[in-house]
Amino acid sequence: MIIALDSASPDQSVALADLSGALLADAAWSTAKGQGSELLPRILGLLDDRGATLGDVQGVAAGLGPGSFTGLRVGLALAKGLAWGLAVPIVGIRSLDAWLDAVPEAAAALVRAGASEVWARSRENADPQLVPFDAISADSRATRLVAPRELAAALHLAQASPPDGAAAAVARLAAARFAAGAEDDLAALEPVYLRPPRGVADGSVAPVTWL
Repeated sequence: MIIALDSASPDQSVALADLSGALLADAAWSTAKGQGSELLPRILGLLDDRGATLGDVQGVAAGLGPGSFTGLRVGLALAKGLAWGLAVPIVGIRSLDAWLDAVPEAAAALVRAGASEVWARSRENADPQLVPFDAISADSRATRLVAPRELAAALHLAQASPPDGAAAAVARLAAARFAAGAEDDLAALEPVYLRPPRGVADGSVAPVTWL
């Protein structure tokens, strides 16, 4: 069994899948604060509902961002703690890749990159682009997109779908990596921030250490 989670935005999700990536159970919710506090209780609830325990887990997968600094730190710390404590492999999946996998009809995935910018990942370009709010055209706002609920409301994205299926998609994408023996290094795996936090210069960023 694979445990998967995505905490790149206020719209968070967790999932259980079998080793082929087939979804067994999932849960999604939105939170304005306390990001990450519900991740472990929700995971344990899914396991309990299936009559399973953490001892049944054979792999852990996590969305890596970009997105919320706090959400990503908490989510990946939990995922790495579970992988380490259970002695199972871990795989990280870029969150926007998972969001597009979850909503196949969406042209792009957007996540907040600050007060007035987004990271936008289109299907044609695997590298997210930093886009100011005022550079998003009316036509783009009317396009089918994946975006967190609060961002969709702020930008008036008429056709946006929330990333509620993100964790299930993380599990699907991770399953192929597990099958190929291509898990990530537990100690080296980090969130994909793409840029340092506000007020921190690139040159002064210290290495992030995990476990």
